Amino acid sequence: MNKKEKSSKKSAAPIKPASIDVIIETPKGSRNKFKYDSTSRMFKLSKVLPEGMMFPYDFGFVPSTIGDDGDPLDILVLMDEPTFPGCLLECRLIGVIEAEQEENHEKERNDRLVALAQQSLLYSDIGHIQDLAAPVLRQIQAFFVNYQKVRDVKFRILATQGPDRALQILRHGVSRKDVA
Repeated sequence: MNKKEKSSKKSAAPIKPASIDVIIETPKGSRNKFKYDSTSRMFKLSKVLPEGMMFPYDFGFVPSTIGDDGDPLDILVLMDEPTFPGCLLECRLIGVIEAEQEENHEKERNDRLVALAQQSLLYSDIGHIQDLAAPVLRQIQAFFVNYQKVRDVKFRILATQGPDRALQILRHGVSRKDVA
């Protein structure tokens, strides 16, 4: 793909929207899934992924939010290098993978926000989730499907939306937290 074709693929989405704070639970490349335990205020090992499976990017949550599953909103953060559990990152939303999961015959929404670390050099020109290379986006989606499959949870991708939809979900998560 030449430079002109690549630039025409870029979205019309603004590149520098407002930032959000994210807490990383599990760093890129880790087989260990960590989860913040609000009771002890520490990070706890939640599970170990099977050999050969690891988190493709840093994974965490948006503080002061509640998702449809009752937990803080999940977020995958693209950046140059992995961070560590508990790292506070300033990020900007590029989209959301809207999904439904089914466990024990009960269905619930479990969307995954997708963001970029503001400090990232490699991803600084991405404004919309669709700006990612198609194989990268497919691999991210496959990770979430397979991650849940290992736990005997059905995970179905409903849609992949841009930063406007991600911001709507974020605002809903903040308002839900305000009510709780």
